[in-house]
Amino acid sequence: MRIAVLASHEGTTLQAILEACASGAIAGRVVAVISNNAESGALRRAAAAGVPGHHRSSKTHEDPDALDAEIARVLADSGAELVVLAGYMKRIGPRALARFGGRILNTHPALLPKFGGQGMYGLHVHRAVLAAGERTTGASVHVVDAEYDTGPVLAQREVEVRRDDTPESLAARVQTSERALLVETLSAIAAGRMALPPPGRRD
Repeated sequence: MRIAVLASHEGTTLQAILEACASGAIAGRVVAVISNNAESGALRRAAAAGVPGHHRSSKTHEDPDALDAEIARVLADSGAELVVLAGYMKRIGPRALARFGGRILNTHPALLPKFGGQGMYGLHVHRAVLAAGERTTGASVHVVDAEYDTGPVLAQREVEVRRDDTPESLAARVQTSERALLVETLSAIAAGRMALPPPGRRD
């Protein structure tokens, strides 16, 4: 399975995917990495692994439609069969969504539909979980659609919320679970044990 990854920051989730592909845990390989941050760790990790890396952002393409078209082109030229958003902090545009509809996956650090939506990312999610007094949170892998965190959920894993948790301590445990869940999900898709839902389906 040919996987393209979009990432904005350090690229720890990308690294987990690269290592899982190298070990055979995922029957696939990463064929392209796109980052909106020219200095991202994700691009450095891609280079170290011999994977083509691409910086595409408002700095390379000022017009949002042109940027969307360029990202769709890079993904298509890579031959990607599946696209993974691994800590990618930008919204996917309509051109890329149309071209790869139903084949773009994202991870979310909560049990969707809880604590999802615009503005719910990173520590904002974990602060909200703690403020709500939740005893359990977790990680989700879902298909990306035109809205924030509303696409079909493919897999989830629960994480206990401890009495002494801070947003940072909870984030650390959820992130570990999130990476493992993503690798397991990609492995299942590549091996044919999990099918992606038809584009447009939300349940």
